[in-house]
Amino acid sequence: MKGWNWEGFFEYLTNYYLFEGAMVTLGLTVFAISSGLVLGFFIALMRMSRHHFLSAPASFYIWIFRGTPLLVQLIIIYTGLPQLGIRFTVIQSTLLGLALCEAAYLAEIIRAGISAVPKGQIAAARAIGMTESQVMRYVIAPQAMRIIIPPLGNSVNSVLKTTSIASIISMEELLRRTQVLIQEKFLVLELFVVAAIYYLIMTTAWDLIQRRIERRFGKAYGPMSVGNH
Repeated sequence: MKGWNWEGFFEYLTNYYLFEGAMVTLGLTVFAISSGLVLGFFIALMRMSRHHFLSAPASFYIWIFRGTPLLVQLIIIYTGLPQLGIRFTVIQSTLLGLALCEAAYLAEIIRAGISAVPKGQIAAARAIGMTESQVMRYVIAPQAMRIIIPPLGNSVNSVLKTTSIASIISMEELLRRTQVLIQEKFLVLELFVVAAIYYLIMTTAWDLIQRRIERRFGKAYGPMSVGNH
């Protein structure tokens, strides 16, 4: 039985091919969160609408994308839609799948944050003549952000790891590149441990950033503590 190969482990710990894969993982994460926030914001507003023709489609969207695995969604987008004449590249399929899926989760986070703002403050702001955009900017957004930031930070951490699912459609991110090297070098355990270390570095770095962001927003809006969900 082959033992642990320290030479191979240290060689690939600083391997540029894997480093590029990690950068792709980070890029996918940034895109998924940023696009998910934009789309999720509008879905959250639709979900909270009093008009059924707006709230019903938003609720259905959230139900579909939160109730099915991302893996299934990616396979449908990449291999299923071509049967209907709709074709996407691997990169396009990955970006679309991550954005659509993350938007459903972020929509619920945003909705919870907005709903937590006291109705009396919103009514008072409107009573003094504020427009709806001013109410959102000066009253709702600052308070909602304190509630949204902790679960949003956790979502970033989760997406960093979830991007690995895209390897199933051959997206050249960290896990896929790890698998390619394993097929060439047969260093299964060593390379998977290297990949795990890369993921740990990225998630740990984000955890430190998230804590600083939470402390900053906690100080900015008062003494109330901010906790993780």
